[in-house]
Amino acid sequence: PPRKGQAQSRVAALSSGLDLYKLAHYDYPTTDQGLQALVTKPSGSPEPQNWTQQLSKMPKDPWKREYQYLSPGENGDYDLYSFGKDGRPGGEGENADITNWE
Repeated sequence: PPRKGQAQSRVAALSSGLDLYKLAHYDYPTTDQGLQALVTKPSGSPEPQNWTQQLSKMPKDPWKREYQYLSPGENGDYDLYSFGKDGRPGGEGENADITNWE
């Protein structure tokens, strides 16, 4: 489905931004700092030194919802995902979660 493909592409693009952030700051943003750390300099610990903006604005998933982010994640250094069309965990087809770990 086209929207699922869009969500997968955005998860990949956000993952690339997170990897660049880690290269510059030696850590991924914490869950509290969130994906917004790619757009505006985050506060809190660990505070990034020499912060640079990775994105001009935070994209929403194709269903107009925020992407979910946990760091550290349950499936790796971080978990980044969309809940799909239904906006709820799990599901199949268009309702399936789109994640960075599958």
